[in-house]
Amino acid sequence: GSAASLRRLGPGAGQDVGRSCILVSIGGKNIMLDCGMHMGYNDDRRFPDFSYVTQNSRLTEFLDCVIISHFHLDHCGALPYMSEMVGYDGPIYMTHPTKAICPILLEDFRKITVDKKGETNFFTSQMIKDCMKKVVPLNLHQTVQVDEELEIKAYYAGHVLGAAMFQIKVGSESVVYTGDYNMTPDRHLGAAWIDKCRPDLLISESTYATTIRDSKRCRERDFLKKVHETVERGGKVLIPVFALGRAQELCILLETFWERMNLKAPIYFSTGLTEKANHYYKLFITWTNQKIRKTFVQRNMFEFKHIKAFDRSYADNPGPMVVFATPGMLHAGQSLQIFKKWAGNEKNMLIMPGYCVQGTVGHKILNGQKKLEMEGRATVIIELCSLYSPLAHADAKGIMQLIRMAEPRNMLLVHGEAKKMEFLKDKIEQEFSISCYMPANGETTTIVTNPSVPVDISLNLLKREMALGGPLPDAKRPRTMHGTLIMKDNSLRLVSPEQALKELGLSEHQLRFTCRVQLHDPHSDTDTLGRIYTHLKSVLKSYSIQHVPDGTVIVESIVIKVTSSAEEPNLKVILLSWSYQDEELGSFLSTLLKNGLPS
Repeated sequence: GSAASLRRLGPGAGQDVGRSCILVSIGGKNIMLDCGMHMGYNDDRRFPDFSYVTQNSRLTEFLDCVIISHFHLDHCGALPYMSEMVGYDGPIYMTHPTKAICPILLEDFRKITVDKKGETNFFTSQMIKDCMKKVVPLNLHQTVQVDEELEIKAYYAGHVLGAAMFQIKVGSESVVYTGDYNMTPDRHLGAAWIDKCRPDLLISESTYATTIRDSKRCRERDFLKKVHETVERGGKVLIPVFALGRAQELCILLETFWERMNLKAPIYFSTGLTEKANHYYKLFITWTNQKIRKTFVQRNMFEFKHIKAFDRSYADNPGPMVVFATPGMLHAGQSLQIFKKWAGNEKNMLIMPGYCVQGTVGHKILNGQKKLEMEGRATVIIELCSLYSPLAHADAKGIMQLIRMAEPRNMLLVHGEAKKMEFLKDKIEQEFSISCYMPANGETTTIVTNPSVPVDISLNLLKREMALGGPLPDAKRPRTMHGTLIMKDNSLRLVSPEQALKELGLSEHQLRFTCRVQLHDPHSDTDTLGRIYTHLKSVLKSYSIQHVPDGTVIVESIVIKVTSSAEEPNLKVILLSWSYQDEELGSFLSTLLKNGLPS
């Protein structure tokens, strides 16, 4: 069998939700899955360590292609660094929405890092543009031939606009990479879906591995209740979000709630975001779920009556308000500035709908830290609602559902916390009896596959099999065929030996095996032969056995003769010879005769 091997580029996905970057080698091809960056670090650790892949710089020689599953920065944030600074000129595959949104988020991210914080050793705007020129956009369910042997296909993953799972195939071996996916449809996207493609390996994220999530309804009621209570007591609600995905989901939720309850407090969305985001949702309306597509005809779900663009001066306005601000992990930018202003007041409320990476302010808050050093002065957070909702990653139930859908032979978990992944791994191995791996960063996992090798069979050989009167060929019942295997121009054919000789211009050689068996038998040679004949007739009932006058017994192609030595007339030497077709019968007879003749 050959092997698919996998390498995480530390500190890439591994057992930590920092960033995703996985290297898969399958059938001699090397594919990079996602190229994310870590939001919790401000130094070199934020980018994947590509020295694992190649010591001597450029990646083009080594990688056959790069695949980006969706536009979140922990999956695509290091792309310009990889392609422009380390050096990669091959194809980068992503869906059309991802291609449209990716450069915008990368540019936002660059602005925060370089223009605001003045960091160096970072990609430039031009690099983002050059990187995007290498992108090959693809449609869902479209099979793309990367080269002669390697093909990829994208499936719908839910999660965010444009998110896809990818099937990677070389010959009969295949790997499916999920990226982030969502098995339950939400307000603006459908649920993930994939064929029963039975890959050798399914690589799945496991961010929320053990939280089999309480019903969505409850979480949403809870969310609305918290927002409502805060606004009623004149407080301000800050909801840090990423530009797209969960933000739209929560906007639709609040918009309908405000309408129903006839609320007057303003809802704002941090500038630039809504326009951009909603522009894309309109553009890619086919990606959204059925309901939105239906209502789209009368009104666009992404044009809100109650939600207005935010201006930073509004943060100081008195009275209640709800603000969606980016980025979602509170590690920089507008959400962090507003947070610093509002955190000290117990009337206010912070709602964290997303996952936060270690090292970010968001993560510290979610882990219950009540005091935070903000540029030297401590801010006390009194009222704190950590609402992990609505999550748009797979959960344990979702992962199990996906495994049932795709029926993989092996499973590999990434993007999660070690303890939770351990729990999930046991659950998967128990329920599906398949091997489940969870490599750490920089660790390689090798999975052995059993590729089936297709062979064409010549018509002559099939006709001959039929003439022998065996059962008709049946795909479910494998059977043995005898013939000569010819390999030519990478294809294999099974033909009859005669045809092989003719094609290859070779002459046939006859091979015969001979064997001597010594036997004590106090009779004349002719009598001994006669007794052998009788014995064989009683043992081999279904074979034709001839006793020929010239002193030989013949069974199929096997010839048996008897001689005795002059010194010891009672010691007979039995000579057997047979052609290779009768090898089995020949060995059977020699063993039979070694055991002597019945008296």
